[in-house]
Amino acid sequence: MKRGRARAGGWAAAVVALALGLSLAACSATGPASIVGQQTLRIGVKADQPGLGLRLTNGSFAGFDVDVARYVAAKLGVHPDHITFVPVTSATREAALENGSVDMVFATYSITPERETKVTFGGPYYVAHQDTMVRAGDTAIRSVHDLKGKRLCAVTGSNSWKRVTQALNIAATLAPAPSYSECVAMLLDRSVDAVSTDDLILAGFAARSSTGVRIVNAPFSYERYGIGIRKGDLSGCEAVNRAVSQMYLDGTAAVLLQKWFGKTRLQLDTHVPQFEGCG
Repeated sequence: MKRGRARAGGWAAAVVALALGLSLAACSATGPASIVGQQTLRIGVKADQPGLGLRLTNGSFAGFDVDVARYVAAKLGVHPDHITFVPVTSATREAALENGSVDMVFATYSITPERETKVTFGGPYYVAHQDTMVRAGDTAIRSVHDLKGKRLCAVTGSNSWKRVTQALNIAATLAPAPSYSECVAMLLDRSVDAVSTDDLILAGFAARSSTGVRIVNAPFSYERYGIGIRKGDLSGCEAVNRAVSQMYLDGTAAVLLQKWFGKTRLQLDTHVPQFEGCG
């Protein structure tokens, strides 16, 4: 009898262990916590890009990316007072999502196959084009191909300089910098000859430094600005895409683009971008 009870107890323990294992497996299968249903959100934005993401002297953030983030968060049911904006750089965006410092990233975050292995992208919420900025009096650089032999600013974590020197195989001399605000400062003090990145980024700086720089207006790429969320949050991705669609359909996107870039010479696209899909 004792042996029978011991055997029965062993089977019971095994059943409990199996049930617990299945329960844990089911929990892990649900993937990361979704942004859907959250009451508060931490959103990563740039802090030093005029017109897109800029931290003001009072500590608040302003720009196109910031306004789009507020719109999307509202569609997710999050009140503006329950949003915390967190400054990120091109080099820290993936890490901020992976370690949970932020729930979403709106930071001129171009969708690329390499980045898609680390995060899930909603959107794009805008399609920009890479262009080149030079000093106002420089007439020698009229297109990206004129950067051969020139000193080009290269921001850590950005793909823009790679499109020039690797994708287009243009032999520019790279000058590393931590941010595009530093690149513009280097351009003005003649440490570099050019800054090449998305036209919206350049337009924001050009509007602020109107006397010292100019954009050559020779675009050569399509930069799909995605909304970065934690890898695997497919329901969050779908909710974000619905919000972006609504933003264009109700006219908000056109209003925001005009608000931040209407005084520039850029041709702004107010049509709903073609989404990447969340699968």
